[in-house]
Order: sequence, then structure tokens, then C-alpha cells
Amino acid sequence: MSLEWFDRVSGELQDHLKSICEKYDRNGSMIVERGSKHPRIEFYTELDDNERDYFSTLFFDPHNEEFYMESFDPDLGQISKVILSDIEDIVDAVHESFHDYLEGDDTDYEFELDDEDDESYDSDGDGDSAIYEIDVDWETPEVTAYIQDNEVEVTYQFGIVQETGDGVLKRINRIRTADDDLLKDETNFIFSKEEASTIIAMIASHMDSLSEMD
Repeated sequence: MSLEWFDRVSGELQDHLKSICEKYDRNGSMIVERGSKHPRIEFYTELDDNERDYFSTLFFDPHNEEFYMESFDPDLGQISKVILSDIEDIVDAVHESFHDYLEGDDTDYEFELDDEDDESYDSDGDGDSAIYEIDVDWETPEVTAYIQDNEVEVTYQFGIVQETGDGVLKRINRIRTADDDLLKDETNFIFSKEEASTIIAMIASHMDSLSEMD
């Protein structure tokens, strides 16, 4: 499994990112993580308080030597990924992610392909769409973290992405309205093994600073 394509694209993206961000008078940067099972490039801008505001993540599958982005479809309740077959597609994806970020869109970037676009994103030439669902092995059932008077319930579920081995933490927020309608909001957070230990340590060291849910 070669990372030559990953390293070459990483170098080219740095120049493209500068031109994209300078056009909008923003300071854009990226972090390259080569140590994961699926290496990734994370894109962010520097805020006034020197904090980082991330707006996109690009993954690389070394086995198939292809780049892809992940997104969560709230309607389907599933994680999807889009394969990016060449540097032009990758630059366009990062560029559009940056547009969404500037417009205040907090959702993950997701391509919408019509029939004409399918062929250009068909990496193996078999005519299949480049968008497909990611299989998750859910290791736990839904665990209730908070419940109040049968009106509000927050649950969590942990799983493993079959293809990458990354962790997935699914949060489901259920609210029952005065009209007895049940509203459901679901979010998914994907992270690597290396990130997990950092997240756990950060939360554990600041538990005393957290307030209880009201």
C-alpha cells in the first residue's frame, strides 16, 4: 500500500488552499495525519483567539489508493462517503466545503450527483455511483444519558466503521412536544483510535467544570 499519491495530493492542496482562502481574506491551513489506518487531511481557519475552526476532512484509502469525504444524511440516518477520483475533484470538494463554512452551514459537506455526474465519479468504471453507505458494527445498544419527565431523552450508541476501524459515537435527542409529536435529532461523530484517548483525557480532566443538564 503506497502513500505516494496521498503525499503528492497533500503538497498540491496546500497551494490550492492558500489561493482559496486568500480570495476570501481568510487564513486557511491544513493538518496531515499519515499515521492512521486511513490517513486524512483536516482543513481549518485560524480564529482571532488562535483557536482552530475546522471546516472539512479528506480521507485516503491506501488499499484502493483513493480519496474520499464522509457525511451524515439525517433523513436516512446513515453515513455516506463520496470518492474523489482526481485532484480537480478534490480541490472542488474542499472549495465547496469552504463556501458552506463561510455561509454558516454547520452540516458536513455532501455531494449531490445527478445522472450526468455519476460517470465522472465512477472510480472503478463499473457504472456504479460513487456514493454508498458506510457499514457500522454497533458495539453497544442505545444507552440513555439523560431523561426528563418522558419529554426529553438523550441516548448514545458506540460503533466501529467496518472499513476503516474508526469509532462512531451516535447521539439521539428525542423531544416530545405539547402536541404529543416526537421530534428526533441524530448526530454522528467519527474518530480514530488516536483521537479517542485524547478526547477521553480532555473530558475526564474537566468533568468538575461541567454543569448538569437543565
